[in-house]
Amino acid sequence: MNRFENILYVLNGKNHHQSVLERVVTLAENNQARLTFLSILEPVNVGFGMPEDGPISADLEATFIEAQMQKLETSVVPFRTRINIQTKLRVGTQFLEIIREVLQNGHDLVIKVPETQDWLNMQFGSEDMHLLRKCPCPVWLIKSPAPKTYRRILAAVDVGDTHPTAEQRSRDELNQRILELASSLALSNFSELHIVHAFEAIGENMLHEELPLMYEEAVNTFLQHEKQKREASLDSLIHRVSNKLGEEAFSYLKPRTHLIKGGARKEIPALARQLEVDLIVMGTVARTGIPGFIIGNSAEAILNQIECSVLALKPRGFVSPVTLIE
Repeated sequence: MNRFENILYVLNGKNHHQSVLERVVTLAENNQARLTFLSILEPVNVGFGMPEDGPISADLEATFIEAQMQKLETSVVPFRTRINIQTKLRVGTQFLEIIREVLQNGHDLVIKVPETQDWLNMQFGSEDMHLLRKCPCPVWLIKSPAPKTYRRILAAVDVGDTHPTAEQRSRDELNQRILELASSLALSNFSELHIVHAFEAIGENMLHEELPLMYEEAVNTFLQHEKQKREASLDSLIHRVSNKLGEEAFSYLKPRTHLIKGGARKEIPALARQLEVDLIVMGTVARTGIPGFIIGNSAEAILNQIECSVLALKPRGFVSPVTLIE
């Protein structure tokens, strides 16, 4: 099943690796998608006392643009016989120009190598975090060098049912897309598929503190009931995705589920490290239609701890605070 139709790859001159280019091109081929390589050039600043829009500044910028376009075209050459790749260069702030390119040309996936490659102490750079927060389409940050195939893929979902009705529908739809996408990638990569939901029972701490020990059994019954509810919701999600992808394909995957009692911001990165996953597919935004509402605290905490590639999705209807008009 083709998941993407119009892929944008952001070429970072410092961090890009041939293996990443190969993965991007192969993904576009498998999806029969249009592919664009984009390079972002920061505006030229010629120094103190020189006008930004003066002739020297303009000449320097033109020189840099020509050199950057040559690098961009050179990166495409090895793949020209396989697929048609459009090349573009934009001048401005990186995350803003990426999002404006998405808005202007309808890209449905952005791929880039993160600014930082310190994966043992992962902190996405500010440009990456802006992109994860504000880009309206999925963002795939690929660790470089990229393996030819992913061994293990982790789909992180939130199947809790305590949210307002509109937000609950948005979360349910997002969960399904996360699992569908993770399943498709696992099938194409012959990967292990793992599904995780971490939950905390509302009021558990209060119950432990307020009720005497004689009521411990009642507290445990409450917690067991909460766990059963989450199990049922997770099973329902898996069943829906299985029906959509086909029972035979999903049966081949044999996904492994992890229902973990604890905070998502702690448990999901810990599980990813324990399993040594290559890719996490997760959502970053819960609410829709609110310009400027960008990313949940739990999602941001998870992103700042993981040591692998991440494919981050937002719910349909998300409105980016970035516009085409400055």
